Amino acid sequence: MMKLTIALLVVMLLALQAKVWFSDVGHFAAMDLKAEVQQQAARAQRVAAANEQLVAQVLALRSGTAAIEASARTDLGMIKQGEEYYVVAMPGLDPVTGAPVASPTQRP
Repeated sequence: MMKLTIALLVVMLLALQAKVWFSDVGHFAAMDLKAEVQQQAARAQRVAAANEQLVAQVLALRSGTAAIEASARTDLGMIKQGEEYYVVAMPGLDPVTGAPVASPTQRP
């Protein structure tokens, strides 16, 4: 009788331990959630930094014409009246976009 009681207690202990370690609210699930929280915190920091940059850009664009002019020059390729614009052609690159192009001898 005593052996049966001990065996029953061991089985119950193993069942409870299995639930503690392997259930959807157990130790391993908690570790997975902790890792996910850390990933989300890192993502939130990246988004906050990007938002700060955007706010700084908006404030610069509102403050004067220098930021607008710089943005027009870099993003749109605009030049001032009287300026000369030079394009340096590099072999294998599109002169407008700078993207690599396939030469006529290359076949995909």
